[in-house]
Amino acid sequence: MQNTETTLKLRLWTVEEYHRMAEAGIFGADERVELLEGKIIWKIAKGTAHTSAVGRTNKLLQNRLGNRAWVAVQDPVKLNARSEPEPDIAVVKVDPLAYADHHPTPTEVYLIIEVAESSLKLDCRIKAQAYSQAGITDYWVLDVVGRQLHVFREPTQDGYQSKVILAENATISPLSFPDLSIAVLEMLPPGITSQL
Repeated sequence: MQNTETTLKLRLWTVEEYHRMAEAGIFGADERVELLEGKIIWKIAKGTAHTSAVGRTNKLLQNRLGNRAWVAVQDPVKLNARSEPEPDIAVVKVDPLAYADHHPTPTEVYLIIEVAESSLKLDCRIKAQAYSQAGITDYWVLDVVGRQLHVFREPTQDGYQSKVILAENATISPLSFPDLSIAVLEMLPPGITSQL
């Protein structure tokens, strides 16, 4: 008996096509989407814990890094011709034009942080794979529900070779700024500490 299953081929979009769709008004003003691996995906709604963690992490990094890096909040990063996600936090090289003529690319990225309130699987699997394939050397997922930090390093085309989960009482330093010590608790929203 022959296998009659048909594999559907998806039409993948490029970053250039994605931009043209946005300029043409195809996406509504209230639609929150991003391009990942050629697919346009809906961004998950932000809860209060997510918003608090993004704000705390942004302020913390701005204060600690000063003029050593640019901290972008929920702004596009062009990974390749088919991926332009909008990470919650991207610590990137200082650009003299403040990225007026392009979005940061992997060679300009020091660190990417996604904050997960209801998106932990997406951030730790699909986004981690895309960031690894693009060569992002330091990728963190701040889990505001489990109150942990997932740290991904040593990118390859098959995914990150190093994956570590830190408890809220741990500290970490970004690879590009080893002198900077950050307590996971400083990034998390205030609240009851985890019993894990």
